[in-house]
Amino acid sequence: MSATTAFALAAFDVLVVAALVWCAARALASEALLAAVAMFVAFGFLMTLVWVRLGAPDVALAEAGIGAGFTGALLFAAVARLRRASRREADDGEA
Repeated sequence: MSATTAFALAAFDVLVVAALVWCAARALASEALLAAVAMFVAFGFLMTLVWVRLGAPDVALAEAGIGAGFTGALLFAAVARLRRASRREADDGEA
C-alpha cells in the first residue's frame, strides 16, 4: 500500500469517526423524535462502514440489516403511531 493510499484511508477513518460522534450527539440532543430516529439510522449505516473498514463484512451486513434497517423501520413506525395517538387525544380533548 502506498503512502498516499494509507493517508487517504486514515483521513476517511477520521471523517467516519467524526460523523459517528456528530450523529450520536444529534440523536441524543434532538427534541424531535423523527430527527432523532433519522440520526439513529444514519449512525447505523456509518457503523456499517466502520465494520467494513475493520474487515468484518458479516458484522457489517448484520448491522445494516438489523441495526439500521429493521430497528430503524420499527422506530419510524413507533414515531408515526405516537403522532397518530397524540392527534387522536387532541381531537378528543376538543370535542
